[in-house]
Amino acid sequence: MAEYITASDANVALNGTIPFGTVSIACNTGNVIPLAVGVLNLKGNNRYNVKVKANVQIPTGGAVTPVAIGITVNGSIIPESVAIITPAAVEEYKFINTDAVITVPCGCCASVSAIYVDGTEDDPATTPTPSIGIRRNASITVTGIS
Repeated sequence: MAEYITASDANVALNGTIPFGTVSIACNTGNVIPLAVGVLNLKGNNRYNVKVKANVQIPTGGAVTPVAIGITVNGSIIPESVAIITPAAVEEYKFINTDAVITVPCGCCASVSAIYVDGTEDDPATTPTPSIGIRRNASITVTGIS
């Protein structure tokens, strides 16, 4: 298992990567390698359960709209991983979590991350807020599945 957290509060732009950059639990097998802040490389011939947990809010100046977080593999969103919440007011933190099982074939690698995506897709008349706030200690956890 490997876990990375956000060390401090952060603003994340729409379609931006959540900045998991601090090692909470290091991977002792070498199968999970950080590539950049918020982006992890998973080595092949394994299945992984990737979990993302965060407290999110709409910053001052934003509109109260649905907020969504999803998990990406090699830059593409996994549709089943998109979790949506709607805070009751600006600056009100709400807990959001999502997970996905990712299979990486033998000889391959996959980069994974969590991003803030448009949670207003079901209502084209609503414009998503341009950024969200992420509370420190949000986490992404990667666990190998046998």
